[in-house]
This record gives sequence, C-alpha cells and structure tokens, in this order.
Amino acid sequence: MLGLPDKITACLFDLDGVLTDTAAVHRAAWKAAFDPVLKSHDQDEFTEADYNDYVDGKPRMDGVRDFLASRKIDLPEGSADDPPDAETVNGIATRKNNDVLRRIKEDGVHVFPGSQRYLEAARDAGLRRIVVSSSANTKDVLEVTGLAQYIEDRVDGNTIKEEGLSGKPAPDSFLAGAQRAGVDADQAVVFEDATSGVEAGHRGKFGYVVGVNRLDDAHADALREHGADVVVDDLADLL
Repeated sequence: MLGLPDKITACLFDLDGVLTDTAAVHRAAWKAAFDPVLKSHDQDEFTEADYNDYVDGKPRMDGVRDFLASRKIDLPEGSADDPPDAETVNGIATRKNNDVLRRIKEDGVHVFPGSQRYLEAARDAGLRRIVVSSSANTKDVLEVTGLAQYIEDRVDGNTIKEEGLSGKPAPDSFLAGAQRAGVDADQAVVFEDATSGVEAGHRGKFGYVVGVNRLDDAHADALREHGADVVVDDLADLL
C-alpha cells in the first residue's frame, strides 16, 4: 500500500525537504548566520555540503556546535538570551532562527505537490500521520501551508527540548513519534531527506526508511549508505 510494506500502519514525516521546501530557506539562513563568523576566522564560506553534512535535520544548537567543530572554531556557549550578533553558540542559533522566521513571513513556504498528494492518500488509506522535525517552527509552518489538516500530531524542536530527547541521528524523536501514533517502531515508516534523519530511522529499527533525494546522485547514495531502504526523488513516486 502506497509503496510500503504491508505491516506499516503509521507514517513519520520529516518536514523540511520532505513535505515542504523549507530546507532551501534553512540553508540560506544558516549561511547568513555562519558566514560572518567564518570571515572573522579567515575561513571559506558556508557551503551546501556543510549544510548536508553537519546541520541538516539536527536541532539548531547541535547544528551550530557540530559545524563549528568541523571547522575547528571554538566559541563560548553563551546563554539563551544572547543577542543575535553575539559570537556565541546561542547567538548564532538565535541569528539563524530570526532569519528563518523573517524569510518564512516574507516569502512564504512552498509545499511539494507530490508530498501533499501522498499525505492525502495516506489519510484516505487510514495510515497514522505524524510529523517529526527538529525545527521549533514546525507548528507555524504546518499552519501557514495548510498541511496541518493532514497531520494528527507532531514531535518538533520544542518537544525535543521539553522532553530532553537526543536529536537526530539518535532515533529518540522518531520513537516518540511512533509512540504518539500508538505503534511499535517496526510498524512505522520514516520519511527523511537528511542523512542524519535516515540514520535515525535505521538506528531505531523502523519497519521502513524512505530517503527523499532533493539534491543529486551523490546525496541519493549517501541516503542509502546511512540506512534508507529505498530512495525516491518525490513522495509521489511511491503512489
């Protein structure tokens, strides 16, 4: 059914890059947040490869820490009330989030048509539908795009923080999503475009892991290497 094994009764969807094109918005905001720091340390600009390897799919603070570590830049953690121009982990995270919210407000969010068709088909087939995203802005994006009508529940960046869950590539957030759907992990399918998310689905021993490739052949190969059972260019390919 819908390109899935018969045992699957619940769908766990990542948001950015799977249902919506907010991944492009996040990439641009991360670049705007990191480039001033990189320039001050005489380093090359933030790239798409940096986004894919160190940031995509992770909670915001983890993304900042992991990317800075990749460039061997040591900055103070700071505190949650650091201003967006502070050169601290918290300051960079705040700068990035402010920029994302501005871009979403000014430019809107594009929904992948194939993903909306798949959500409708999953609803009509009686499959449970949960969004599992590291973004703290998940609720707003679902409402702005009209996708909230297809989603039964969500595990997002706020949930991860409130419940002390480990972010992707740990499977915690997807396991929490399965729990909200009332199913065991082997009855749920994970839909992910990030290698960290695919790895989380593989680690959690979910019944099926669908890698969604919005980039190129190299990224498709990386999704498979991290544990995707199948890789598609669009969710409509499964219909």
